[in-house]
Amino acid sequence: MSDLEAPLRPKRKKVWVDYFVQFRWILVIFVVLPISFTLYFLTYLGDVKSEMKSYKQRQKEHDENVKKVVKRLKERNPSKDGLVCTARKPWIAVGMRNVDYKRARHFEVDLSAFRNILEIDKERMIARVEPLVNMGQISRASVPMNLSLAVVAELDDLTVGGLINGYGIEGSSHIYGLFSDTVVAYEIVLADGQVVRATKDNEYSDLFYAIPWSQGTLGLLVSAEIKLIPIKEYMRLTYKPVVGNLKELAQAYIDSFAPRDGDQDNPEKVPDFVETMIYNSTEGVMMTGRYASKEEAKKKGNVINNVGWWFKPWFYQHAQTALKKGEFVEYIPTREYYHRHTRCLYWEGKLILPFADQWWFRFLLGWMMPPKVSLLKATQGEAIRNYYHEMHVIQDMLVPLYKVGDALEWVHQEMEVYPLWLCPHRLFKLPVKTMVYPEPGFEHQHKQGDTSYAQMYTDVGVYYSPGPVLRGEVFDGADAVRRMEDWLIENRGFQPQYAVSELSEKKFWRMFDGDLYEHCRKKYGAVGTFMSVYYKSKKGRKTEKEVQEAEQAHLETAYAEAT
Repeated sequence: MSDLEAPLRPKRKKVWVDYFVQFRWILVIFVVLPISFTLYFLTYLGDVKSEMKSYKQRQKEHDENVKKVVKRLKERNPSKDGLVCTARKPWIAVGMRNVDYKRARHFEVDLSAFRNILEIDKERMIARVEPLVNMGQISRASVPMNLSLAVVAELDDLTVGGLINGYGIEGSSHIYGLFSDTVVAYEIVLADGQVVRATKDNEYSDLFYAIPWSQGTLGLLVSAEIKLIPIKEYMRLTYKPVVGNLKELAQAYIDSFAPRDGDQDNPEKVPDFVETMIYNSTEGVMMTGRYASKEEAKKKGNVINNVGWWFKPWFYQHAQTALKKGEFVEYIPTREYYHRHTRCLYWEGKLILPFADQWWFRFLLGWMMPPKVSLLKATQGEAIRNYYHEMHVIQDMLVPLYKVGDALEWVHQEMEVYPLWLCPHRLFKLPVKTMVYPEPGFEHQHKQGDTSYAQMYTDVGVYYSPGPVLRGEVFDGADAVRRMEDWLIENRGFQPQYAVSELSEKKFWRMFDGDLYEHCRKKYGAVGTFMSVYYKSKKGRKTEKEVQEAEQAHLETAYAEAT
């Protein structure tokens, strides 16, 4: 057996859950899809209604809603009420981990009204938005102005609050960093009801740097000011097929956006957008995009592809055609490019509805896609949920760029998940050490993709059923995730906590740095009001006793043991 061959596994005996999952498409077509489409439409109408209001009116409503949040927090009795959580139902969250912390007694604060774009400031190039504004909503408002957020996460339903408090990335992150790196100010309601504006250079700068990845455990985010960039009407996208072993595919991916001469800030050498899809252990397609004007796109001989139409082939399958026909170039309307993975949920749609990529389904019912992730979660019971945790992988591995080849080989050997999604992002060298941070001394190593102020990382997106599961073999999903987490810790990688995590508290604080976070927890009164980020991310049910014990032990945090 070669080093890259997966180990032989015994066959797994099917149980009733296998058959339920196999025929779940019936429930999805007749229940989930119609309700999803209705909810999408109602949300769209709500967005239109919001856009009809003046910025002044939206600001007035925002101020009133903030006062309601402050009043609600002050009604809490710490000796009687549980820790503070939002009133959002657990199944509504787009993330894959179970929101089990809400099963314990808690004190709810309703943030459902915070879904407005408060201002698009063309002079300051800033969008000021509330936390429940999603990517589809903000791109629909900004793109017609030839403006965009610097980082627009691909799926329409992803919200500003989730991308800030959790994790957000896009094909432009090799220039601008993660979504939270593009935020210039946060409006936060602290535990005592005080409303503060945190920036990188005011008195709340420590809070500004601590908010990303904190999962909303330092305060309640009620608005954010986010960087805008000028854009053009189209994306000129080049599809380049590559054949070779996984290390060769990794190097081709690196070369697609990182000049070997180290000139990483040269716009002539570095594309505006980058992503790669690895379809198997020997084939991948590298995609690089540059903004293009309407005039350029419509020149004779250029191909325009409106990938947003419901009947179009799913984007990952369209990109895969480059493996047969060779390198090609096309122009995609910018907003449609931003949300290219929405309709098929990357390639997860193939598991949910196995025939949804067929031409007849796309023409007849493609306009109802995608099913809302929240509804998919709401229509699965405990047994189905546990089945997916064991037999299905949705994880992101954030690794230093020079480790991509090693990561691809590890995934192949341990999980055999394909396709894989590769997207680069910068980790900036900041004045303080945040929860995620570049490797010490990276600026002296001069590795490909790095600069003096940022280390290049890559998101290896692992989304699908592992090969052993598809072949009907035994597979321990929880154990595979534990091994993945250990590999990330050993290789200076990170695991976004929207996914199911098997990390113990000690390992959690080996992966992430907790000094600044714990400092802000104590300084701003979050201890005893909001649960800790580890506890919120922890897998499994949380009891009230566990909550209390975790908060009592905050002075002896596990991250101190790991140092």
